[in-house]
Amino acid sequence: MKIFSSTLKFETTGDTDILDITGQVALILKEAEISDGSVTLFIPGSTAALTTIEYEGGVINDLRKAIERIAPRDIPYEHDRRWGDGNGFSHVRAALLGPSLHIPVIGGKMTLGTWQQIVLLDFDNRPRIRKVLVQVLGQ
Repeated sequence: MKIFSSTLKFETTGDTDILDITGQVALILKEAEISDGSVTLFIPGSTAALTTIEYEGGVINDLRKAIERIAPRDIPYEHDRRWGDGNGFSHVRAALLGPSLHIPVIGGKMTLGTWQQIVLLDFDNRPRIRKVLVQVLGQ
């Protein structure tokens, strides 16, 4: 069993910025030289998340609108009353989607569907530099 770890960094704009990070993860997998195993991704922080989706303009806009309906920006949040930073909505959004992904690797490739990409979502109300921890396990 081999373990290979790496970190990706991304500059985000916040406000439900959605970035396709599939290519960068694929490069790490290639560097890890793992033919069968898995890739685990984790984003430290409580105002960003990881998921998969078809990275296409219409779907991305639909996702942004759905997230706004589920956890609206313009309603009162207890977090904002306590801390005054106005990003209570971003914590709720990130918690709903989650900070990690686990993707099987077969034949040296991630087993993503044809129209499935890995995306980082930054919900904070300001630009950030986000780190994504990538760990590849296998043989």
